[in-house]
Amino acid sequence: MSWWEAVVLGLVQGLTEFLPISSSAHIRVIGPLLPHGGDPGAAFTAIIQLGTEAAVLLYFRHDIARIIAAWFRALTGRDGRDRASRWGANSADARMGWWVILGSVPIVVIGVLFKDAIETSVRNLYITATVLAVFGIILGWVDRVRPARRELDTLRARDAVLLGFAQAAALIPGVSRSGGTITMARWLGLTRQAAARYSFLLAIPAVVGSAFFELATSYGDLTASGGPGVAATIIATVVAFAVGYLVIVWFLRMLTTRSFMPFVVYRVAFAVVIVVLLGTGAVAAI
Repeated sequence: MSWWEAVVLGLVQGLTEFLPISSSAHIRVIGPLLPHGGDPGAAFTAIIQLGTEAAVLLYFRHDIARIIAAWFRALTGRDGRDRASRWGANSADARMGWWVILGSVPIVVIGVLFKDAIETSVRNLYITATVLAVFGIILGWVDRVRPARRELDTLRARDAVLLGFAQAAALIPGVSRSGGTITMARWLGLTRQAAARYSFLLAIPAVVGSAFFELATSYGDLTASGGPGVAATIIATVVAFAVGYLVIVWFLRMLTTRSFMPFVVYRVAFAVVIVVLLGTGAVAAI
């Protein structure tokens, strides 16, 4: 993979990771259209997501530091030694720490149990196009019909589990990690901004853990003949970080005045494009 192809893929990753349009679907489609050709692979996709997650850590650094401090304070009994206090009864930030941990369990379990399928059969572009359109329509419908009254401090354990399974659905390219989580959050009545913020926070353990897991188990795929290569992976990761940070700023501002409908339209249109590319033989399904 050349340096400019790495820049393109990093740009795509940064532009799409935080929007409910599936970054993995875009990487999966655009990769074969570049001169290097072929699916960049699950390892490459997971690792360049470290760049966008670094953008999350930078943007939400004060929130994250506050949540971690409050969680440790509650866990060690400084907010009270009863079980409820240790679970954050006296601190919304401590509860958020627990909800992120609880919400991360589904994607870890499902990711480990179905690792082979996630890296092979479910990357079929016919599946990708289908879930892009279907989940996009669901997002638009939910955002339209559900009230938006709840903020993050109202989340409960049940909500965290449901949001965790919604995030786990994004193991299928096309669902979208942020899209799945935001859709469930809106169904539970969270405001658009609260839904987006929680999707960013919930993604941190899953994305970082996945990236390091892939680095440990599939590093050879990066350096193998025909693989993207270490240098290209690093370039794409750095580009994804810079672009991703700008997208976070823009997306959260946009949600103060706009709905998710533009992303719904885009998802359906992108699904149609994928079907056309498959029909013309421009890309292969697998």
